[in-house]
Parts: sequence; structure tokens; C-alpha cells
Amino acid sequence: MADRRPERLAALRERLAAEGLGAMVVAHAANVRYLTGFSGSSALLLVAESAAVLLTDSRYETQAAEEVGDLARVQIAPAALIDALLALLPESGAREPIGFEAHVLTVREASCLTEGARPGRFRPAGELVERLRVVKAPEEIAALRDAAGVAGAALARAVADIRVGLSELEVAALLEAALRREGSVAHPFPTIVASGPRAALPHARTSARRVGAGEWLLLDFGAEVGGYCADVTRTYVVGAPPDPRQREVYAVVLGAQAAALAGMRAGMTGKAADALARDPIEAAGYGAAFGHSLGHGLGLEVHEAPRVSKASDEALPAGAVVTVEPGVYLPGWGGVRIEDDVVLGDTGAALFTMIPRELVVLG
Repeated sequence: MADRRPERLAALRERLAAEGLGAMVVAHAANVRYLTGFSGSSALLLVAESAAVLLTDSRYETQAAEEVGDLARVQIAPAALIDALLALLPESGAREPIGFEAHVLTVREASCLTEGARPGRFRPAGELVERLRVVKAPEEIAALRDAAGVAGAALARAVADIRVGLSELEVAALLEAALRREGSVAHPFPTIVASGPRAALPHARTSARRVGAGEWLLLDFGAEVGGYCADVTRTYVVGAPPDPRQREVYAVVLGAQAAALAGMRAGMTGKAADALARDPIEAAGYGAAFGHSLGHGLGLEVHEAPRVSKASDEALPAGAVVTVEPGVYLPGWGGVRIEDDVVLGDTGAALFTMIPRELVVLG
């Protein structure tokens, strides 16, 4: 597999120069991993013109050396990482002004940089690394496709055991165990299992409620392979055939998703892609019941750029991986969401999640 880290650091340095910055402090864990390969939970990365220094704590001394290699100098901080960063600056060769990720650091950490230093020494830099992460390299796309495959295999294993009377927590346990067995190294976000009228809660917290016959069961879950995430949602009926209203709402959401999958392509704006699904849902009379955006980027994080939203005028680039997840939510009755993962190209969207999308009765 190609080692993209040197070219990623080079690309970041080009952006720093364009922004008038001499160096940057990277604090977001996903950004640190993208640039260095370090997967620990505690790190600051100083990227200067000709060198990089990774600061972490003693828990990660061996891990950091193995994952980072000779790409950057690894330094174990004896105290707070911010304090260690300030101490190493004089001999780091970092030219000022030095950018920092103001959207990541705590208020206290940011104040240590801005209030305790010379005026103008540090400057908020914005989401420079996140912008680099939007377009995926071939090996990143392969990892995302693998994660989607793990998610699909785990879902197929879990739904075979779902039946009326199980609690949402028990269903989540089946799914999460299946994810581990199929090779997911983590759950990128808390698994959502929502049954009956609770399926109208787009981000429901899985509860002890038991699934009744003929009720909706919405499953929203993720998988992680090689640090990269899948994000999948399927909605089922359990224990009895769907009634006419259930069939109607499901057909509306499925048709909207099909329209988006057929029409999305690189170069269109997030707003235009969102409209592919939103317009048919509105035409069916359910526009007010689709409150969230059509999708979001996937990568080292389960929610990252780009946005596939009615509020986004930014073009979706080729090589971006995004979710496509229209939904209709009717309080007191339930809801339907169908979510799949795709990579965008100039001629269309290629599907990662090869999971049946028709309405299925479980149990």
C-alpha cells in the first residue's frame, strides 16, 4: 500500500504558505492520524516547513514509534501537551505565525497559545487538514469499501435472529456482536435501534423497549476497518406484514433514495444532490417530515466533509465518499430511513453498501 503521509504533509505545507502561516499545530485526532498514521487518543502535531514533531504521553511511547516511524520526531511529554509544545518551539524551527485548530482545542488550550505568547505568534488556521481529507486516495476508497462490506455481512448475520419481543438493547447486542465477528475494530458511533413510534426519532438512543408485532425497526450502525468508517441504516417491519401506510411511506423514501443514487455525481453542489431526494419526498406530501440533510462525508470519521445538504453551495469533488440517507419521520407513528455509502465520480455514484433495500419483514 502506498504511503501517502509525505505527500499529505507536503500538501498541508503548501496550504500553510498560501495562508501566510509558517507552521501549524494539529490537534484533531483524525487529522493527526491522516498526516502521521498515529492512532492514539492523545497527541499534538507541530508541522513546520522542514520538520514535524509529534507530542504524546507515555501511554503511547511504543505505539507512536511504531506507527509514525521516521516521518516525524516523536516526543513524550512529561506534562500537559500544550506546555510541552510551548517548551519545544524555540528549537523546533517553526516560523511564525503558527496556525492552530481553533475548532478543536479547548478554550483553556487556545488561551495558552494566544494569551501567553507574543501577539500574533499564534493564529486560528481553520479546517485546513479536513479539506485535504475530502478527496480519498485509492487505498482509502478500498478501506471504506471494506468497511461497508463488513457492515453488510454483520447486518445479514444479525437480522436472522431478530424477532418480536426482543428489546432494542438486545437487538443492538446482536448487531454489535456480529460487527465484531465480521471484523469491525470499533463502533464509530453508538448503534441506533429504534422500534415502533420511536423510529420517528432520527437519532434515537437505544432503549429497553421491546419490539411489537407489525412495528417498525430502524437500525443505524457503523463499522470500522483500517481506521475508515461505514455508516448504514435499514428499516424493517417485524413479525407481521406491513400495512398500507407503512408500504406507502417506505416506497416514498426508497424512491427518493433511488433518484439520488441515480443522479448524484461529482461536480454538482451539495444542495443540488440533496434536492434529488428532497423533491420527490416533498411531492409526496412528506417534505416537512424530512428534516435532516441527505448525507455527509465518510472517512476516518463517520461525519466529515463534504456536506450533502440543502444549505451547501460547495461542489462535491470526485473521490469524495458520502452517505445517501433520506428519511421520513412521523411523530407518534414511526419513521423510515434508508442509508447507503457511495464514492462520487464524474459519471455518477458507485455504491459501497451492497445490502437489499426493499421492505423486508423480520422474524
